[in-house]
Amino acid sequence: MKQYLTFFFAAFSIVALAQTTNSCACCTPNHSQFDFWVGNWQVTDTAGNVLGTNRVEKHYDKCIVQENWQSTQVNRGTSFNYFQSSDSTWNQLWLDNQGSILNLKGSWNGNAMELQSAMTKNAKGIVIYHQISWTPQTDGSVIQLWEVFDENNQKINELFRGIYRRK
Repeated sequence: MKQYLTFFFAAFSIVALAQTTNSCACCTPNHSQFDFWVGNWQVTDTAGNVLGTNRVEKHYDKCIVQENWQSTQVNRGTSFNYFQSSDSTWNQLWLDNQGSILNLKGSWNGNAMELQSAMTKNAKGIVIYHQISWTPQTDGSVIQLWEVFDENNQKINELFRGIYRRK
């Protein structure tokens, strides 16, 4: 009986230790690459005009970066951002009160988080993709740039350029 109890407690200790050391599956350097965007932000254009506010938080044991956007106009939305270990990519699902849904995939390129949508046709039948980048600045601000490109990687339009400053 004593040997059984010794084995039981040894096995229990190993399982408990494994659970303790693996208690944060998303506490890896890759999962932290987008942490520079976490915070409460006032977002302006390059002229300093306020475009809106954005609250970006980490949830679910640091596995999800959630954005909560409120423009100075009518647009409100949220995005869910996550690192997908199986292919080492960052992914974003954007949803807003205008019915827009955007799926993006990409990675940290050493200077910025850069995500792209799949190719799709716009209302004019032109094949396009969206690319959004978030570039941290030395002063703690972040520049977000949303551009649209055609199938030949030629820029068609810049939809958004926002400068994030902590509130």
